[in-house]
Amino acid sequence: MTTAFTTMDSPLGRLLLSGVYQDGGPLALTAVTAPGQKGALSEPADGWVPDADALAPVVEQLTGYFAGELTTFDLPLAPVGTEFRQSVWAALDDIPYGATVTYGELAEAAGHSPRAVRAVGGAVGANPLLVIRPCHRVIGASGALTGFAAGTDNKRLLLELERGAALF
Repeated sequence: MTTAFTTMDSPLGRLLLSGVYQDGGPLALTAVTAPGQKGALSEPADGWVPDADALAPVVEQLTGYFAGELTTFDLPLAPVGTEFRQSVWAALDDIPYGATVTYGELAEAAGHSPRAVRAVGGAVGANPLLVIRPCHRVIGASGALTGFAAGTDNKRLLLELERGAALF
């Protein structure tokens, strides 16, 4: 399977976008990564091919999001992860724009025990679709802005955007 990539400038820095070609369909997004993001590639992997045209819908929607004009994404997604991680990532999609949930609430929404907060936190931290799957909307039980793979300053920035401050 061939992976395509492009980059785009954003308030989080230069984002690396990658996806895989689907048989007869549009490219499915596999990752959105920010500079310095924990556990993520900062450069394309060997064998990836540049294809800005195939990823243009992603760039367009992210640009709209950062401008404060888009609140939901409509893109084919193909993140790679365990069944547990997939369940947590799917639950992220249900967190409304501008809202936050705790790790315990997310665990329950994903069909897991609220005591699974550490495992859920690990899955959230491994989310390969930064911004698209809104892991920045998950906060600590105390309301604190806990971990974010791209840094808590960027988490704060995204939450402020969703509360009405266009960034781009």
